[in-house]
Parts: sequence; C-alpha cells; structure tokens
Amino acid sequence: MKVMVIGGGGREHAIIKKLKENKEITALYALPGNGGIAQDATVVPIGAKDLDGIVSFARENAIEYAVVAPDDPLALGCVDRLEEIGIPCFGPKANAAIIESSKVFAKNLMKKYGIPTAAYEVFDRAEQALAYLETAPLPTVIKADGLALGKGVIIANTLPEAKAAVKEIMEDKKFGESGSRIVIEEFLTGPEVSVLSFTDGETVVPMISSMDHKRAGDGDTGLNTGGMGTIAPNPYYTDQIARECMDTIFLPTVRAMKKEGRPFKGCLYFGLMLTANGPKVIEYNCRFGDPETQVVLPLLESDLFTVMRAVTAGTLQDTPVRFSKKAACCVIMASNGYPASYEKGFPITIPDKTKPCVYVAGAEQKDGTLVTSGGRVLGVTAVEDGLEQAIKTAYAAVETIHFENAYYRHDIGARALKAGEANGI
Repeated sequence: MKVMVIGGGGREHAIIKKLKENKEITALYALPGNGGIAQDATVVPIGAKDLDGIVSFARENAIEYAVVAPDDPLALGCVDRLEEIGIPCFGPKANAAIIESSKVFAKNLMKKYGIPTAAYEVFDRAEQALAYLETAPLPTVIKADGLALGKGVIIANTLPEAKAAVKEIMEDKKFGESGSRIVIEEFLTGPEVSVLSFTDGETVVPMISSMDHKRAGDGDTGLNTGGMGTIAPNPYYTDQIARECMDTIFLPTVRAMKKEGRPFKGCLYFGLMLTANGPKVIEYNCRFGDPETQVVLPLLESDLFTVMRAVTAGTLQDTPVRFSKKAACCVIMASNGYPASYEKGFPITIPDKTKPCVYVAGAEQKDGTLVTSGGRVLGVTAVEDGLEQAIKTAYAAVETIHFENAYYRHDIGARALKAGEANGI
C-alpha cells in the first residue's frame, strides 16, 4: 500500500518510523519531510499547506492512504480535498479541526456542553479587552483565537503585562490574523497533563499520558516554546483521574462535536489542568502533539497503521490498542536562541551506536551532510523500564550528539520524578 504523511517535523518522523513497522506499506512518502525523515521515507518537496500540490501528487502517484499531521493543512481542509478524490485519510475534516483552529469555538463548545474549563471572555476589539483587564483577576491568560505554532498563549502576572500582551497580539499582529480575536481566561493552577487520543467520532481510546516542558529554560523559565521535551506516562494522571476525564471531558467532547455536525476522526489532543476542583481543559489540538508524539508512539505496542485505518473506517471499538508499561523521555536539542532568533546550517553528528531513537525536526541534507535548519533540531527519545532510567539514557545520548550552537534543557522529567516519589510511584 502506498502511504503519504503530510508534514516535516519531529512528530512526523515519529509517525513515519512507527508506520514503517507495518509490512503492508510498500511505499512511504513525506510531504515535505526533512533531511532526517529522508532516511525513513521518500521526501517530496511539496509544502504542507500546498493543498493543490498535495492533491496532484496523491493522484499522480496512486496514493492509497494519507496521514495529515500538522494543524495548518487540517484547518485548511486537506482531508476534505483528499477524500474528495477517494483517498482515505487519518485526520479530521476542516469543520472538525476548528476545535483547534479557533479557541473561541472551542471555549464556546465547552460552555454549551458543560465540559469543565477556565472561565473566559472573548474580544474582537483591543479597546474592549484593555478595559476588561482593569477589573480582571490576575494572573490572567491571553490567547490568540487562531493557530500560532503553539505559541499564541501569554500568561500575564501584572496589569501592564496583560495590556502589553493584548497590544502585541491584537494591534502589533504578532501572530498575524490569528490574533484578530482573543480569549482572556481565568488562570488555573495544578499539574498539567497532555492526553492524545484516537477517536473515530464515536469511540475514544486515550493514549499514554505525557508531560510537556514548554519553557525554553531550566526550571520552567524563559520564553514559551513549541516544547523542549516530554516524558510519559505522566505520574499525576492516575487511573481515577483518567476515568473522571473520560466521563466529564473526553466522551462529552466527541459527542458534542458530533451533535454540532462536526464529527471528529483522527487524533484529538486534550491539554488538561488537574485543578483542586477537578480536571479542566486548557486546550484542544486536532492532531498529534509535538513533542508528545515522540514519547507516546514509542510506547504503542499495537500496529499504528491498523489503528489509523480503524479510525478512518469507524471500527475503533473493535480494534485492540495496547501500550507498553515502560516509560519514555524525549529531550529536544534546539538551536541556541530558539524560540527567538538563531543561526542555522551547522553539521549534525549522531553516532551510529546511539541507543535511543533520534527524531529529526529541523534539519536538512546539504551536500550529503545533515545540517541544522530550524529552532527545534532533534528529539532524542529513550524507552526504559522506569522513568528515571529513561531520563538518564536520553541525556547520555544527548551528550554524544553534536552540532554547533546546540542548546537543551537539563531538567526534562525532573518534576515528574518528584511527583512520582510523592505519589509512591
């Protein structure tokens, strides 16, 4: 079977490596892929948002199945376009991808269907938002309505910070038209948990929970990023909390989307906060998270392609989905200066005997050499029997990988270890 994966980052590399385990796949393409993905799939220089190019390639190359991984092509209707020419896809149609592409839609959906989330207000004019902030409780959370590469959220601790955030998003257009409307919401406290789930619009199968590390610096300091590392499973996410989330969040969300005439098929990502008043939704994503995918998929024991096709066919209820009891840690190696400005074009050296899996995110082939081309360059993932060993193995591998200007956090998983000890895990 000929399969194509849309996207070109570390998440897509993790998906492709997992798909390669299925022997039914005879040809695997990545559009556009990257220099590292080229080791595992045929890369095609067609951008993830070039829907006309994607459709033409699929038709000309007799593609039989497509995985649309990033948020932008999903929001633009890539799945809709491909299904129109008879190609089954893993991923939601545009009218369901709105659960991520519009935070206003997502918040209103939760309010309408009683799904627990932070209290909020919506503004489409900066002066209204600024006036509201005069009496809003602090800290407060300010979010651009649309897609912003995972960076469109600002936590403001003071009134001047909050006002600056509104001006930055709505007037300076830091995130472009994504900031034409904003959500200002209540600041929630508690452990954060990421739960990716397979859903065919009826059945929901949560994957292993994970913990992301968003801030650029050790100790959760510095600028917000797309993610500097992850661990799985998340020790805060107990069996009892998982049951509560299924009853109050996961199933109600999928049922709400169906009721709205927007059935969701694909990977639905739940960003949760475990508050003193129970689990609440911080955000939804309409796709696999990055870098959560890099720790979740290595723990998947079932065949990914089989599960994806069951999602597409609506037979997920009849398809076993099993995960390992082991633990995983992914450390992101980035270009120094990320997420602001950084240099690129530096050769990357990865020893042949590197034990963990190295997922390539921001690198390209230049004269036969892999060189840096992005902010987040590599995701180094280790799977071990326990989290402490997974962290040690991942960092030991990071020490052997070299590129000039490399930067990474030194405390990925530290908070989880402490939580595990406190919970007797």
